Amino acid sequence: MLTKRIIPCLDIRNKKVTKGIRFQNNIDLGDPVELAAKYYDDGCDELVFYDITASTERRPIDIEMVKEVAKAIRIPFAVGGGISTISDMSRVLLAGAEKVSVNSLAVENPRIITEGAKAFGSQCMVLGMDPLKVKTSAKIPSGYEITTRGFRHRTGMDTLEWAKKAEDLGIGEIVVNSVDADGTREGFEIGLTRMIAENVGVPVVASGGAGKPEHLVEVFKFAYADAAIIAGMIHTGKYTIPQIKEYLRNEAVPVREKW
Repeated sequence: MLTKRIIPCLDIRNKKVTKGIRFQNNIDLGDPVELAAKYYDDGCDELVFYDITASTERRPIDIEMVKEVAKAIRIPFAVGGGISTISDMSRVLLAGAEKVSVNSLAVENPRIITEGAKAFGSQCMVLGMDPLKVKTSAKIPSGYEITTRGFRHRTGMDTLEWAKKAEDLGIGEIVVNSVDADGTREGFEIGLTRMIAENVGVPVVASGGAGKPEHLVEVFKFAYADAAIIAGMIHTGKYTIPQIKEYLRNEAVPVREKW
């Protein structure tokens, strides 16, 4: 049986890890390299770094930070934010990242998915999506609309249709980050995650809403997620990765031992 992956998310703003609710009222939590090393030592399976203001500010990712992280850990990590071209992707991967995450860029230029998959392999290409729950309509039949630019822009695109299209274009993994649940620590949006997982053939990562280990059990068992992103529940020190993994094992959720 395939193990479920636990992936701490480090949102970066002004070279600091930050956390808020729906990207608002953020507080700084510390140095990204130090936190990456800590979570690696604690036994996380992967890491993901999002430069949450790079796309909005139209600036590139901090490559030096990527290099420092690569020196500090020995597990796969993905990087998103400030990636606009194939050249940007190449720089991130050469700096030590295993994957690049595209979100707003892919919506604006879907061909970048195919170009990236052709250049680096689908396994390197991650689609980040930020769906917002809306009234079901002919235009949004799934009831979830894709947003971009840190939830600031509503696209009019249906979430399920976009997920299927991205898979056809060559994406290797999809991160489903619920706008409504983001930062609330009240649980993942199970129906949303399950809808995507049941309709695509690539790994689906649940994101947005993790607050306690029970939430991970729910998203793994009832939404069929392949991995789950966690942030506030470990950034605050309320839970540790070893505690979370032990809880999951006790609930018959297969997880990997420490690397």
